[in-house]
Amino acid sequence: MPRTHKNNSPTLTHDVDVVIVGGGLAGAWAAIGAARAGGSVALVDKGYLGTSGVMATAGVGHWWVPPDPGLRAAAIDSRYERSEGLADKTWMARVLELTWETVPSLKGLYAFPSDEEGGILRYRTLRGPEYGRALRRLVKRSGVQVYDHAPALELLVDSGGTVAGVAGWLRQSQQAWRIRCGAVVLATGGTAFKSFLLGSHVDTGDGALMAAEAGAELSGMEFSGYYTPSPLHSTMTRSMSYLFGTYTDADQNQISVESTSELVPTIAKALLRGPVFAVLDRMPEDIRDTLTRIQPNLMLGFDRQGIDPFRDRFEVTLRSEGTIRGTGGLRIAGDDCRTTVPGLFAAGDVATRELVAGATSGGGAQNSAWALSSGIWAGQAAVTCAQAAGARRDHTVRPLGRAGLRPDRGGAAPDLAEIMASVQSEMLPYDKNLFREGPTLQRSLAVLDEAWASVRQASPETGIDRVEARETAAMVAMARWCYRSALAREESRGLHRRLDRPERRDELTHRLLVGGLDKVWTRPERAATPTAVGAR
Repeated sequence: MPRTHKNNSPTLTHDVDVVIVGGGLAGAWAAIGAARAGGSVALVDKGYLGTSGVMATAGVGHWWVPPDPGLRAAAIDSRYERSEGLADKTWMARVLELTWETVPSLKGLYAFPSDEEGGILRYRTLRGPEYGRALRRLVKRSGVQVYDHAPALELLVDSGGTVAGVAGWLRQSQQAWRIRCGAVVLATGGTAFKSFLLGSHVDTGDGALMAAEAGAELSGMEFSGYYTPSPLHSTMTRSMSYLFGTYTDADQNQISVESTSELVPTIAKALLRGPVFAVLDRMPEDIRDTLTRIQPNLMLGFDRQGIDPFRDRFEVTLRSEGTIRGTGGLRIAGDDCRTTVPGLFAAGDVATRELVAGATSGGGAQNSAWALSSGIWAGQAAVTCAQAAGARRDHTVRPLGRAGLRPDRGGAAPDLAEIMASVQSEMLPYDKNLFREGPTLQRSLAVLDEAWASVRQASPETGIDRVEARETAAMVAMARWCYRSALAREESRGLHRRLDRPERRDELTHRLLVGGLDKVWTRPERAATPTAVGAR
């Protein structure tokens, strides 16, 4: 019998084998993988499956290497070298193989272009809007029950602590929902801390918060200081395009960029002094033609402003991409993408991408391939997990949500907008997150710890207010994990730049784990006992 919520609307209840939380690239493939494995599947998405998240706005390139042993080995070796010792070649090989096998299965749902000379279909790069539409169709055809505009708020666990469901809010019907299941796949993405990165507004770290409340560990959260160039007048970012730019300051003095790897830090330093302008005059003609085919909305912002970016000078900024193009996320504890919590799996950006990216960006082709592969593996394994429980499944479940839902003690209701502003003031500035120093990190953590103490007192009464409170709490939690890890890694490696620790240290070539909520801990992956570090 449905329960009645405070607004007198009955709570929607449902029982399935597996719940997928998130409807981006990883969530869609997780649902497809679970359905193909024979499970009953429900997918809940904060937005609309196939259109929400950063995938829908992008040109999605996959890490696409033919199954030639020499080519595969060279591709893996090249990316491993860039990982600064933290990737795993076995995982990289698995991702390459599954991606190669899977993308062509969209034929008939997605109009792959063909080579003009040989008529060979090109599978490497897909246009985000069409890709999302094709995935939605495939998910629906697979028999998955889809709940759009249904943000998840918390996990449910059984009496033994195994994840056994999810609860949330249906925006359109204004009612609560509660789905019991045998396993959950989190595919909720990372977070850019609402930096106005196009497509990232729904990516607020919710899945990581829910997992941490169940006791999950995270890894690689220090690799989160990723920024991408963007026109000041637009939220559209595009890393590769800006490699072909000529940069000048307000007085039209050219800004020298020593190497492609130093482009973003160079722009950031210049922006700290004043406005920066660009013209993409060095981009080859063939790449210009390709860009509009791959990313259809790339030129819209320029067209509306009457700007020809290949000839006209325009003002630029840097948009934070946080853990979206960063690398950190939930720790993967098995080759089936399980987390450290029984019954809980993770896919895509909510999971660490260190396995394929190491200390460098989790974005681009390898990130798309990771989202596809981890989604399928997690979906399949979740069905196996749920069916193994079978009749032993405990249908008595309890909710785990705390911060933003259930305060521990009485107190003044916090101002969520003020808390969000304090998080952004620590996570978005270049001189705090891109160029890090120990004392600056400690000062930021003091602010973030106070923000956590405040958001813990939130007690929203309506469903939509609960969504806002949980998003805020998740971003505070993500920020604290990022900076605790950054403070603990006393070196510079990949995306993690410490001005006071500029050298890479060979003895620190290991992954760094982090976890906890009221008290945050960090430890090297090889260590056995977590060490608490001064948190509230």
